[in-house]
Amino acid sequence: MKKEYSLAHLTAISTTPLELAKIAANCGYDYVSIRQIYMGVANEVPVNLAEDKKMYQEIKALFKDTGLKLLDIELARILDGVDFTKYEEAFEIGKSLGAKHVLSSIWTDNKEYGIEKFAELCDLAKKYDLTVELEAVPIAGVKSFAEVADILRTIKKDNAGLMMDTHHFNRANDSVELLKTFPSEWFRYAQICDAPLAPPERDKMIEIMRGGRDYLGEGLIDVASILNAMPVVPYSIELPNSRKVEEYGYEGYARKCLETAKKYCDTFVTGR
Repeated sequence: MKKEYSLAHLTAISTTPLELAKIAANCGYDYVSIRQIYMGVANEVPVNLAEDKKMYQEIKALFKDTGLKLLDIELARILDGVDFTKYEEAFEIGKSLGAKHVLSSIWTDNKEYGIEKFAELCDLAKKYDLTVELEAVPIAGVKSFAEVADILRTIKKDNAGLMMDTHHFNRANDSVELLKTFPSEWFRYAQICDAPLAPPERDKMIEIMRGGRDYLGEGLIDVASILNAMPVVPYSIELPNSRKVEEYGYEGYARKCLETAKKYCDTFVTGR
């Protein structure tokens, strides 16, 4: 099965969706993953494509001219008091540009509320023919993929799936054997990277997560075992590394990320 790759942010949240799409097209990616629901973190440059009509049309033209496609939009977080109004606007824009998926994560510690709101999010996304992939994040409310599986089995939504992020899977200490028990239909795309040994300090872990990940095969995560425990799906390269972006520039770094990912996956990954 042909492996396809998407460009997600590479500590490039300061780029606009159009700039990231151009980089992806220039480097030979199959897809791009764009942020239309912003997190309010440092260096973000929020661009609302529903309001910036010029950029919207330029992205649409770029997709048509290059064959690049939009894989997903992010990040639909479930927070205490979450308001889905802006999420729906992002879903509408994403769908109009050909998006297939929405990335989500649960950040509330109120388990019942998180499950209820995630189910509502799936219903909202279904209106736009979008699936919602739930990601476990080690610093969020839902930290493990075992928890994600429990939620998916609880809500029983046919457009709900599991977002495999190899960094987060490793940090959650989830087992590959558990991963093998999950239904194939839960997997629609995955975020891939490598990383150094997990530090015990929370601040250091966050520092690596947001700006210190490694090329595939150059860290200490057994990425192949993770990917071989699930079907082959499009791989979204989420490999933020501040130092390497400074060294190579966004486009040079994005190209290197793709080259190393293809080499690694072609050599070691067959999927289940």
